[in-house]
Amino acid sequence: MLEKKIIAFLDEHYNKSYTMEQLAKELHLQQSDEFKELVKTVAKMEGQHKVSLTKKGKVRLPKQTVVIDGVFRANERGFGFVSVEGEESDIFIPKKFTKDALNGDIVSVDIIKPATPWEDKAAEGKIIEVVERSTTRVVGEFTALSDDEKHETGFIGQVKSTDKRLSRYTIWIDGAGLHPVTGEMVVVEIKNYIPGEEDGLLQMSGVVSQTIGHKDDPGVDILSIVSSYDIPTEFPEDVMVQAEQIPEEIDLSHIDPDRRDLRDQQIVTIDGESTKDFDDAVHVHQLENGNYILGVHIADVAYYVPENTPLDREACERGTSVYLTDRVIPMLPRRLSNGICSLNPKVPRYTLSCEMEINHEGEVVRYEIFPSLIQTTERMTYTDVNKILMDHDPETIERYQSLVPMFEQMRDLHEILERMRYRRGAISFEDHESMIQVDNEGHPTAIILRERGISERMIESFMLAANETVAYHFQKKHLPFIYRIHEHPKEEKLQRFVEFVTNFGITVNGSKNHISAKELQRILEKVQGTPEEAVINMMMLRSMQQARYDVEPVGHYGLAAEDYTHFTSPIRRYPDLMVHRLIRSYASKPISEEVKTHFKEVLPDIADHSSQMERRAVDAERETDAMKKAEFMQQHVGETFEGVISSVVKFGLFVELDNTIEGLIHITELDDDYYQYFENQLMLIGERTGQVYKIGQKVTVEVVKADPETREIDFKLISAEKIIHKQGKTTKKNRKKNNRSKASRRDELKKSPRKKAKKQGKKMDKKPFYKKVAKSKRKKR
Repeated sequence: MLEKKIIAFLDEHYNKSYTMEQLAKELHLQQSDEFKELVKTVAKMEGQHKVSLTKKGKVRLPKQTVVIDGVFRANERGFGFVSVEGEESDIFIPKKFTKDALNGDIVSVDIIKPATPWEDKAAEGKIIEVVERSTTRVVGEFTALSDDEKHETGFIGQVKSTDKRLSRYTIWIDGAGLHPVTGEMVVVEIKNYIPGEEDGLLQMSGVVSQTIGHKDDPGVDILSIVSSYDIPTEFPEDVMVQAEQIPEEIDLSHIDPDRRDLRDQQIVTIDGESTKDFDDAVHVHQLENGNYILGVHIADVAYYVPENTPLDREACERGTSVYLTDRVIPMLPRRLSNGICSLNPKVPRYTLSCEMEINHEGEVVRYEIFPSLIQTTERMTYTDVNKILMDHDPETIERYQSLVPMFEQMRDLHEILERMRYRRGAISFEDHESMIQVDNEGHPTAIILRERGISERMIESFMLAANETVAYHFQKKHLPFIYRIHEHPKEEKLQRFVEFVTNFGITVNGSKNHISAKELQRILEKVQGTPEEAVINMMMLRSMQQARYDVEPVGHYGLAAEDYTHFTSPIRRYPDLMVHRLIRSYASKPISEEVKTHFKEVLPDIADHSSQMERRAVDAERETDAMKKAEFMQQHVGETFEGVISSVVKFGLFVELDNTIEGLIHITELDDDYYQYFENQLMLIGERTGQVYKIGQKVTVEVVKADPETREIDFKLISAEKIIHKQGKTTKKNRKKNNRSKASRRDELKKSPRKKAKKQGKKMDKKPFYKKVAKSKRKKR
């Protein structure tokens, strides 16, 4: 009976512990015999692990072990995070508690500290078991062992992984596979995981299944990244056989009567100079009622790639084409992507067309989606169209004089569509993209900013209109479909953003779990041209979710669009190809239940896989860019550049140069003061000088290190825009911290003989107290 009473009370006060006296008082057991019985019962319960005793001898219920399974994401610094399905926040895993988990492993985690959302702290955990290994292949540099080492270890060499998260692990190479030479970049198939002996680090062993080339050979650096992401570079034989069977030209004597012939229309492609695969072509003309007809004509790839054929399965597996500095790894063989599927200039091509009538409010009042046959009038470039519409270049205008009136109507329609998107609240972020130019051996020679002129924005407007119209059409019919979605920001990230912008005196209209895209657009407008514009842009981007593919039409938050899909790039994106297949499949009337059931079953997996492949491509592209930018900056070590602070973290400042190259000024380089990190305001503030470092601040830096292998660039601060911190701007949390540190300093001063003497109005020698004592002792001797 007493035991149940103790457990019931402790369970009600689970987070507290009690001395025996406190427990007796709470349970009203203060008589001598009652107290003795309580002590005896607690001792028995402690032996049965029903209660536990703290270091101070207090009684509490034992802490329950909360074990959760999730995916471990390693950081190159040793710590990591575990993502749990269905949970918004990850679990932080300190370096000492990662066990021997590798990036991507499925692990079991014991929660050792619960999350405290009010302090913006994630739950903290300890990995207790690796449930399933995900690292089955590694790319790295091979080093051969000596004959003695081979005899001693039983291995032929070691490999250092190109993945920084695996660089501290030893990877032994078994002689059963290929035998590369020192310096070759190789692919290793992992066979065994070996617990570390001396340093406790996990070791691996495997066989070399592929040699990529010597690390110093041209292009091998990018191929190593491609291999590390398991991106296929060669097409299987059955895919190439199918591709070879597809004709290179259209047989105009056998045109499907349902395919509308548009070869008499003025239709153009507008792309970059180096583009080789043309997905889309456009035409515009104005009606007598003042409305515009916009025709968006997209390569009919699904006509050449039937479902469940080798070509289709390979395209689905790849998910997307991958663009890496000086090369493209296509989703489809080049015979299709650069040939019959590409809307090459002035030749007949099969297309799927979305033709829209658009009024002066930017509303689509009528549309048709149909198979077509086109023959482009001209292959235009962004540069030439910009010369016509922006620079009014006489030579270019004369060259394309028959098309100029259409380009001017395109510009007018684009401005209507842009105003429409603005009215409904589409968010427009200022982004700076760069292009890395390389020589014949793949070495970077220049990094050039891409400028988006009216032609680039115009084509974007037309593609957005077509994507929305196609999505609207199928959402209205409630047919199984694949959408491009961008969900509303998560509540905790949105709340963090709102708290951040209030530091700048900006009020946000909306609730903590819902803020309209139009309201975020208003904030961006308000800060445009101000010093805080960069930091608020960046923080807003961080609060957004990633766009992805899904079968549910939840809309696109960033575009403020109710319906959205990807229809316009089937040569390079599988979801677009799938949308084309759906259009073709649903064209037959009536639509059979068998067709609807089939797509309802397969589309969720296709959407999920396509999202993953898109993420893989983006990661590979970013890593390649980072490597080439670091290689480029090796030529400029010791030189100074102007830049702006792009990010502020606990360990320093990231600075972005005008050419988009980013490097780190480590906090140890800021040696003129002790700098505190204020997380809520993303600032470093000097304790003594009050000097502030924050996002958007102009600085001059010197390049001190650039390492293509680690993708890291280090800067040294030469000078910075002077910004002095105003008192009273610190957060409540940091104010408490500062007050505590001030109190600590006051306590130290109280113990100081000099300060004590000064407070009492006495004078004191400048010599340190210990020297005075030592001198007086010498006199006595």
